[in-house]
Amino acid sequence: MARMVGIKDVARQAGVSVGTVSNVINRPEMVAEETRARVQAVIAQLGYVRSESARHLRAGRSRIIALLVLDMANPFFADVATGAERAARREGLGVMLCNSAQSPAEEADYLALFAEQRVRGVLIIPADTSGRNLADFRRHGIPYVVVDRVVPSAEGCSVSVDDITGGALAARHLLAQGHRELVYVSGPMHLSQCRDRYTGALEALREAGLPEESLRRIEGERLDVTAGRDAGARLLGMTPRPTAVFCANDLLALGVLQALFAAGVSVPDDIALVGYDDIEFAAAAAVPLTSVRQPAARMGQTAADLLIEETGEEAGSHRHQRIVLRPELVVRDSSISTPQP
Repeated sequence: MARMVGIKDVARQAGVSVGTVSNVINRPEMVAEETRARVQAVIAQLGYVRSESARHLRAGRSRIIALLVLDMANPFFADVATGAERAARREGLGVMLCNSAQSPAEEADYLALFAEQRVRGVLIIPADTSGRNLADFRRHGIPYVVVDRVVPSAEGCSVSVDDITGGALAARHLLAQGHRELVYVSGPMHLSQCRDRYTGALEALREAGLPEESLRRIEGERLDVTAGRDAGARLLGMTPRPTAVFCANDLLALGVLQALFAAGVSVPDDIALVGYDDIEFAAAAAVPLTSVRQPAARMGQTAADLLIEETGEEAGSHRHQRIVLRPELVVRDSSISTPQP
């Protein structure tokens, strides 16, 4: 294995001190033009790359923000990451994207790794709803911002979407189309997003004077297309068969749509369908999917801005904030028919 080129190698070949090489890299205006050019030529010749980890140890501050999401395969989280990366790059920082796979145990492992690496801060969409993982992580003194969840402002910043309102928007839309037999397809109900969207849908039913029994529920183990297909098979066996389905995210809705198509059930003529998140695939589905849009990129960017403020020059004046964004309903073909009498 080839030996890594170090700053001493550059200094020796350029005939200057290690301090001069450091100045060329970090404070080039302090070095005479001729010397600077000679050192830069040696750096290029040797392929020297400075060690950021060593630099971080000396400075006591990393340039890396960690982002821990529930499911890297979900385009919603990719949009969150895009927003966070945009804010980070503006400040000369990088984003390390990690996936907890909805596992509290994997989340704990990653948080321990972030503490070992002394990252600048963490953006986290928690898999552990008990709060124990974050409570343990808080002892390390590394700032974090909770994304897509609400936390008490005393514990840190959070940026989320009003999922109760989002659930109500979806159910009100289906009720306005004349539907009275609804099914809510969700992931694990210990996730606050799944609970809040269900709560919002129930509120819409109560507003319409309908009993809670008008909204049946299918709970899956995950929030992906496979779980949606399984849920679709289950709802086809329900009696009476529902005329409308609201899914806790778009991946579930796309899986349900596949199951209904395979069974020869027409969407929206036989069953209307609404998803949540408004990922790019929603509009491109075989039947364009009505969905509750979350401002995912804005959420990621806002969360990163808060973390950068807390870890930057203005850290002394930083105050924890709890920011809640508003969702909006995007109506497409999958939900706009009226059920037959």
